[in-house]
Amino acid sequence: MIVLHEYPLCIVDHAGFRRFVTALQPLFKMVTRNTIRKDIFDNYREERKKAMEYMATNRSRVAITTDMWTSDNQKKGYMAITAHFIDDNWILRSVVMRFIYVPTPHTAEVIAEQLYEALVAWNLDEKLSAVTVDNCTSNDKAIDLLVKKLGTEKLMLKGVMLHMRCCAHILNLIVKDGLDVMRSAIENIRESVSFWTATPKRVEKFEEIAKFQKVKIEKKLALDCKTRWNSTFTMLNTALPYKAVFERAKKVEKLYDSLPSEDEWFFASDVVKRLELFFEVTELFSGTDYVTANIYFPKICEIKEKMRQWATCGDATIEAMTVSMNAKFDKYWSDIQGLMGMATLLDPRYKNEMLLVCFSSLHGVSPEECHGLVKEVIDSLCALLEEYEADSNEDNVESSNSSRPAATTTALMSVFNARIAQKRPATYRTELDQYLVDDLVPLIKEHFNVLDWWKVAGRRYPTLRKVARDIFAVPVTTVASESAFSTSGRVLSEHRSRLASDMLEALMCSQDWLRNKYKYDRSGDAASFWSCLQDIQEGLQDLTI
Repeated sequence: MIVLHEYPLCIVDHAGFRRFVTALQPLFKMVTRNTIRKDIFDNYREERKKAMEYMATNRSRVAITTDMWTSDNQKKGYMAITAHFIDDNWILRSVVMRFIYVPTPHTAEVIAEQLYEALVAWNLDEKLSAVTVDNCTSNDKAIDLLVKKLGTEKLMLKGVMLHMRCCAHILNLIVKDGLDVMRSAIENIRESVSFWTATPKRVEKFEEIAKFQKVKIEKKLALDCKTRWNSTFTMLNTALPYKAVFERAKKVEKLYDSLPSEDEWFFASDVVKRLELFFEVTELFSGTDYVTANIYFPKICEIKEKMRQWATCGDATIEAMTVSMNAKFDKYWSDIQGLMGMATLLDPRYKNEMLLVCFSSLHGVSPEECHGLVKEVIDSLCALLEEYEADSNEDNVESSNSSRPAATTTALMSVFNARIAQKRPATYRTELDQYLVDDLVPLIKEHFNVLDWWKVAGRRYPTLRKVARDIFAVPVTTVASESAFSTSGRVLSEHRSRLASDMLEALMCSQDWLRNKYKYDRSGDAASFWSCLQDIQEGLQDLTI
């Protein structure tokens, strides 16, 4: 309870809590905070041991998201590392692996070393699929250093797909560049919001004017943060319904001198409608309970198509904003189209037909001119499939060698395999070939879950199914790691700023594992989250046998 709900360890000393526990069970002897601390550490170490054992036997690759955070109260830097994988029951899992104190300076070398040590400790250095990080120079260099430390032999396509840039961060950069162009056009609205939220007295007066105008206060005005475009979108979206209130406020408050003009209100309304797509896509990409890799390409193309329309809308400010946004878009989108193109290809509703449409939209040409680009993605997926087939053959050889009698001759098997290869028809299809020629799943199908499809129908393509399982586990944003910082900010409040870094990691990881346990095991029967995963894995292995 203390870990799950972020209660302070000293709650055991609170008179009210002690009376409450005594009322429940008078014979219970209250423990000390030192005992609580020891129990938290003991439980964390036991759960971490189970987690590492599970990861060692887990048959899928694992994607990583990571980000840095500096505590306001401790002035220390922490790194959150979150693992994303699809378990044997084809459920997407996201769990906090580490929450590490990282001494300054936070250079690329330090980040790469911390990541490498965490991966090795968790037996993930040979099971890594991708690392999703924010777009900054130090992260770019850190990933290059990480590839050198890991080696390319065990990475997908020799590490070409390891670096995944956070799409939410890229969208933020794109829209921010656009808003910088038109910032003066919405300055009066920002000044108005700033004026009426400056003091409690003004807030109350604004609400009284709204009542007089019979305008219902559904959302409170909030000033934006200039470095985050979504806060500017929220500010404008909230202020627009109060246009009549601002106009009335101008008449009753002499100090208020920044009332927007009709043209400025119209422009703000237009901007909100245009940015709504970015806002919705960012929220969609930020989900952690569903696969996001397969929806990335279509949504990015939808944004590109909209920007192409804005470039010829006739409004000089909007057109200037679009030029700036397009420049940033073209700079980043190509960096991650390979991996996300494969994810689109592996969605049975889309396959290569959606890729043709996407490339056509991105480049502004006809789909017939994009077959070469689609072929590049298919060739990359084919090369990845061959890697998985080679790994499967090695596993099968090792398995057969362990059970094969000593008298079995490998030479005889080589001759046998050669004859089988000669008799194989010239039109032999790989799993990928067969998958691509099979019918598409209708888009009108409601509540379609791509993981459920691959869990059941995907059995027809056993090796391609393994590839899909690993690619769909890759998140397109670092939101899972960033959300840990909002929790850590509460855990490491000004009243708890003396928490040691190892205690903070124990609290953060244990809380995440508990939440995962209650999320998927509402009955509470499982001893722990990792025990629950082990039970699923062992149960499915028994079914296979």
